[in-house]
Amino acid sequence: MKLGHFFKEGIKNIRTTGSITPSSKFLCKKMVAKVDFSTSKFIVELGAGDGVLTEYILANLGQDTRLMVFEINPKLCKIIRERFQDDRMILVEDSAEKLPEYIKKHNLPDVDFVISALPFTSLPKELAPRIISTCQKSMRKGGKFVQMHYSLILRKLYKQIFGNLKVDFTPLNVPPAFVFVCEKE
Repeated sequence: MKLGHFFKEGIKNIRTTGSITPSSKFLCKKMVAKVDFSTSKFIVELGAGDGVLTEYILANLGQDTRLMVFEINPKLCKIIRERFQDDRMILVEDSAEKLPEYIKKHNLPDVDFVISALPFTSLPKELAPRIISTCQKSMRKGGKFVQMHYSLILRKLYKQIFGNLKVDFTPLNVPPAFVFVCEKE
């Protein structure tokens, strides 16, 4: 997607896109570095936007691994559909709250990794804990939740749900971003 298109979509839907610029390659690389692609069978991406992070995930994804991508913006879903024709990927144009329904529908195992760029701080307050809890319950023991944020404001929420949290930082992004990593115990 051209930067101008993402900017336009970000301005129109800032509460759901969370940004007016796509994630930088530095942020994408830092996020996928948290994923063990060698053992993963099922990965979920939340808030795919125009697919900038999806591209990095697919480049590292094993041939037998499935990727379920959630994006609620119809225009961005259209771009993802056109950009990626990959049998390993399932694009879901729906809320991440419905993850368990789609896991069951596609007969998939517990989630190994969730990689998320959902803008939890700009979504309705009750939505973040619901989505994060839903993901945690859908994960295998030892599975990890990797989330990018522009602030540390939701640290306590992740610690409440997962009981643990590691934070990394990427200054080479606009704006600079934190990468949260939680593991299901």
